[in-house]
Formats: sequence, structure tokens, C-alpha cells
Amino acid sequence: MQAAAKFWDGVAQKYAKSAISDMQAYEYTLGRTRSYLKETDVALELGCGTASTAIKLADAVAEMVATDVSGGMLEVGRERVSEAGAKNIRLVQATPESAPEGPFDVVMAHNLIHLLEDGDIAMAEVAKRVKPGGLFISKTPCLSENMRSIKFRMLKTAIPLMQFFGKAPFVRFFSIAELERSVADAGFRIIESGNFPADPPSRYLVARKL
Repeated sequence: MQAAAKFWDGVAQKYAKSAISDMQAYEYTLGRTRSYLKETDVALELGCGTASTAIKLADAVAEMVATDVSGGMLEVGRERVSEAGAKNIRLVQATPESAPEGPFDVVMAHNLIHLLEDGDIAMAEVAKRVKPGGLFISKTPCLSENMRSIKFRMLKTAIPLMQFFGKAPFVRFFSIAELERSVADAGFRIIESGNFPADPPSRYLVARKL
């Protein structure tokens, strides 16, 4: 995780200025997530980056604990939280394994699972932190699925070379079926799913802990 922290620290300022690649898909899944949240919920977000999503959803819950492995990302996040006046957000530097234990009503992980070397371990850590009957909400690029976009097919091929030169983080390639099996094996029942965007498929999941 030290390598991951170093990479994201190095790109934090550039990342903070970059535009969301598919705003329509982002806004749609943000709305779907909001529909599951309650004003009494205590929520945990893993891999919060610069806290943009945490800020957008903070008014829907009682408390939002937002974590990231990168101190650089969280530095930007603290500025944004302060500017937004979101007093119910607490930012914590942590991996999924070291994140606050809760248990929480909702645990979220947006664009994170494919960046972790062992997804099954990550899902086990998620399960520990969700109350029985609580929710896990995630959005994850499934990069072993077929892609129609030439741009993304070329990027997929280039990732190993980019990683060699320190221009890309660790990325895990898996299918939608593999992702959903990992979520189910961790003790969750998927209650909503879809691809937003569809190419490359970024799988949006809402799962309830059994």
C-alpha cells in the first residue's frame, strides 16, 4: 500500500483538477446511491480520493467517514470539505484493512476495488464493517470485459508499460461475474446492479449484508 500511497500522492493535484469522464453516468449513480441513504445513517467511504462524492452525499446521512490511502488526496479533500461547510464529514488516512471498524449502516467504495491487489480480502474487510442488514454500494471498472472503444482497448494494452515508468497505479483485471461472486462470497445479496457507463463497463452494485 506504500507504493499506492506514493503514486496517488504524486498525482493528487492533477487528479483534483481533472474532469469526471462521464458526468451523466456519475450523476445517475450518485442519485441511485442517495436514494438508499437515510438521515440517521453513519456511512463509510473507502478510497474517497479528494472527497468530492463524500461531500455530495454528506447531507443525506448523519455522519460520513471518508478514507483514502493517500495523504495528498486527503489534503485536497480537507480543503474541499472546509469550503463546502460539510461538518459531518471526517477524513481518515487508511487502507480498507485499517479503516475505522464501525460497524456502519453503509459502506461505499467507488472506483477502488480494481486498484486493490486482493479483492477478496478487501471484500472481507468491507463485510466486517457493515451492520447486519446494512448496505455495500460500489462502482467498479471491470476491465477484463470486452470493450468496444478503441481508446480504452489501447489504454488497457498500455497499462503495464505505464506502470513500469510509474505513470499508472496497480490495476486488477476481472469480469463482472468475478466481481459479483466476490461480493456474494463476502456475505452480501446484490439488490441492484448495472453498468454506468457501459463501455468500458463500470459495474454499479448495491448489496445488502445477510
